[in-house]
Amino acid sequence: MSTETSGEVFDRRTTVKVLAGFAVALVLMYFFGRVIGWNEILRTFRNADLRWLGLACLSTVVSLVVWAKSWDVILDTVDVEVPFRKIVVTYFAATFADYATPFGKAGGGPFIAYVLAADTEANYQDSLASVVTADLLNLLPFFTFAGLGTLVLLIQGAVPRQAELLVAALGAMAIVLPAVIYGSYRRRDFVERLVMKAVGPIARRVDRIDADSMRERLDEFYDLVDRITDNRRQLAHTLVYAYVGWLFFAAPLWFAGRTLGVGAQIDPMLVLFVVPASSLAGVVPTPGGVGGVEFALVGLLVALTALHADVAASVALVYRVASYWFGLAVGGLAAFFVIHRT
Repeated sequence: MSTETSGEVFDRRTTVKVLAGFAVALVLMYFFGRVIGWNEILRTFRNADLRWLGLACLSTVVSLVVWAKSWDVILDTVDVEVPFRKIVVTYFAATFADYATPFGKAGGGPFIAYVLAADTEANYQDSLASVVTADLLNLLPFFTFAGLGTLVLLIQGAVPRQAELLVAALGAMAIVLPAVIYGSYRRRDFVERLVMKAVGPIARRVDRIDADSMRERLDEFYDLVDRITDNRRQLAHTLVYAYVGWLFFAAPLWFAGRTLGVGAQIDPMLVLFVVPASSLAGVVPTPGGVGGVEFALVGLLVALTALHADVAASVALVYRVASYWFGLAVGGLAAFFVIHRT
């Protein structure tokens, strides 16, 4: 894929989707404030210590840089040499595309691979394999920390009755989903038959879709993933960066509590459960899950801590400013630079 087409990443159709997503997000945030009470929320900010907010924003930047390093390791495995400083900028730009697009986390892989291919020496197929592999490896700490947080809550007996179902569901997901992902990798023939069964009828009706070409691309994709996973040393390095990145990604929630003077009521082990659990609410059709994640955070914090709803809402907003809106702003600057550069 040529870098000459990189400007099409943010085309008119994508722009309309982004604007529509943010419009829905504004409505959800309006109801968020109406339900809890904006006056009560604003009252909790009177004695906020902005130094902790600064540390929360810094933690977000560190997490993205560390995850960019995992890209660097994976690209090196598939013989794509790109200076790390360039990968960092590209990763921030890709994060902007991910954060700004509705359902970005659910279907942003091909979109991010396009950005990576447009701004580096990698072709699209290598980029897609790298992005998907990195995303899957980043899921391991997601489920590990969720499972660890679930275990700690159960041992401490700190799970209220109204939150038992959620805790049990997330604990089950921490076991089942990694097994499903691993199984789909090991049983690639089954996955290929499933994909071809779905694509076949469409290919017979749409000239642009070729079933044989799709099968070849799928085989090439699995071959590239094999090259990445067969290099155990590089894979181990990637996992280290994935886990460290997740720690820095989750830390802003604890810093948000410190910002508002309620850090003592938010146990660090609780953070390891709450951040993955609230991330599941990111499937709402808004950029970055805006609205859904905030509601989920408030519900979890009220259920699992002694925080009142207004304080929990303030903590959620501070956390989202540091982990989402700040990342979106920095990523937007990087995206502008990437478009200008390419």
